[in-house]
Amino acid sequence: MKGEVHAVCLSEAKGTAKHEVDEARLVADHGMAGDAHAGKWHRQVSLLATEKVDRFRETGIDVENGAFGENMLVSGIDLAALPVGTILFVGDAQLEVTQIGKICHTRCRIYDTVGDCIMPREGIFARVLKGGAIRKGDPVHVS
Repeated sequence: MKGEVHAVCLSEAKGTAKHEVDEARLVADHGMAGDAHAGKWHRQVSLLATEKVDRFRETGIDVENGAFGENMLVSGIDLAALPVGTILFVGDAQLEVTQIGKICHTRCRIYDTVGDCIMPREGIFARVLKGGAIRKGDPVHVS
């Protein structure tokens, strides 16, 4: 399976929306440099399929890239269908899928802002096995 990075996003502080950046550096066993959610845990990087966000936008709600808290939007791959343990090669980096979706115990800021949050249903999380630069247009390969 092959896809492409559609957007790279980060937020410098928890509780703030992620914003799109031209390039970011993934750090092994940490996550995205400069992102508030990076750290030594299993959800170092979050990914969401571009097609799922586009489908959400078709409901008439315009959201910016990063609005659902995703570090990367990826086109061409049904990310939520990948099993835990899948290896992804993104640009120079290597990721391992550690979680599909998440449980939201309360409505998050995203839900309060746009009326729904697709990350719990469609997002995936990964840890960084090998760091490297990532940018829009980079290929994504599933292993």
